[in-house]
Amino acid sequence: MSSESTHAPSGARDKVIIQKYANRRLYNKATSSYITLDDLARMVKEGVDFEVRDAKSGEDITRKVLTQIIFEEETHGQNLLPIQFLRQLIGFYGDRMQAFLPSFLELSLDSFIRQQERIRTQLSSVSPSGMGMFDEQIRQNMALFDRAMKMFTPFAYRPEEAAAPVKPAPSEAPDAIAELREQMAALQKQLAEMNRKA
Repeated sequence: MSSESTHAPSGARDKVIIQKYANRRLYNKATSSYITLDDLARMVKEGVDFEVRDAKSGEDITRKVLTQIIFEEETHGQNLLPIQFLRQLIGFYGDRMQAFLPSFLELSLDSFIRQQERIRTQLSSVSPSGMGMFDEQIRQNMALFDRAMKMFTPFAYRPEEAAAPVKPAPSEAPDAIAELREQMAALQKQLAEMNRKA
């Protein structure tokens, strides 16, 4: 891995262009240096906006490379994606609902991230004895996201597998849940309209 910075200076606003060569090497044009997938993962976490292009054809292959990063993380034991979620995701390829899934996932993750940011802010003013409340909130958020995915994939959801009703933990959980419900209602309305037109 290069000892140089893997991204453009903080003052730069332009998208960083990464070129991928046939030998699978990645070249950061902003720093004129070769980088690794680990460097790209770090850039994602730092919020650096970049685009990966095939060095020969110029094709945008950012999605493929980001998927490769996820694959590498999962392979090395960073198991973030549940098996059932992966099965449901694969089930959407070629399905007529496929076009709606990216927007749904973006809305759900955006809501989840904003909720976690609120928790992180509150953590700074909470004593260690109050940490259990936030552990429970994170667990509830994950359960809510899982249930939302099951609602969105009725073919993979069976009533007997339904979890007990999720009770909101202290803090600002009701606001996040209400917001997610509104987003779900909007998506369901779009789906109903699409079914009527079909």
